[in-house]
Amino acid sequence: MAITTKTGDKGKTSLYTGQRVGKDSLRVEAYGTIDELDSALALARAFAEKEGVAKRVRSLQKSVSLLMADFASIGKEPLITAEHVAKIEKEIADIEDDLPEQHAFIVPGDTRGGAMLDLARTIARRAERAACRLAQEEDVPAQAMIYLNRISDYCFLLMRLEEDVFSSGEEA
Repeated sequence: MAITTKTGDKGKTSLYTGQRVGKDSLRVEAYGTIDELDSALALARAFAEKEGVAKRVRSLQKSVSLLMADFASIGKEPLITAEHVAKIEKEIADIEDDLPEQHAFIVPGDTRGGAMLDLARTIARRAERAACRLAQEEDVPAQAMIYLNRISDYCFLLMRLEEDVFSSGEEA
C-alpha cells in the first residue's frame, strides 16, 4: 500500500470508518491532537530513565491508539470501554497512594523523560478541549471523553515518578 494516495489533495480526508470529511473538521482536529499526544508519549518513553515508567507509558500508548480510532470513527462501536477507564483510574489511584501529598507547584524538567511527560500532559489537555468542541456538534463516545480526561492526570503522576518529584516542588 502506497503512503501517498493523493486523495487528500483537495482538503478532504477519510475517517477510519470511511466517511470523507474536511481536514479542518473538529473530528480531524480532535484525533489529530490525540495523534500528537501519542508522539509525545513515544518521546517520553524513549527518554524515560525508569523502566516502570516506560512500561506504563507503552501501555498507555496502546490505549491512545484505540482512543484515536474512536475519534476517527462515526457509527462504530467504541474501542475505549468502561474497563479502560477503570484501569487508568486504578493506575492513578495506585500512584497517588505511593506518592506523598503535593503541597507546592512543580516545575518539571529535571529529566528529559519527565519533561516529555509534562508535554504529553499539556497535549492531552488540548486534545480534550478539541474533543469538547466536537462533542458540542457531534456524538462522541462517553467513555472516550472520560478516558481522555484521565490521561493528563496520569501523565502528571508519571512525570512525578520519573523525576522523583514528590512533595518538595518549588513554590510558585
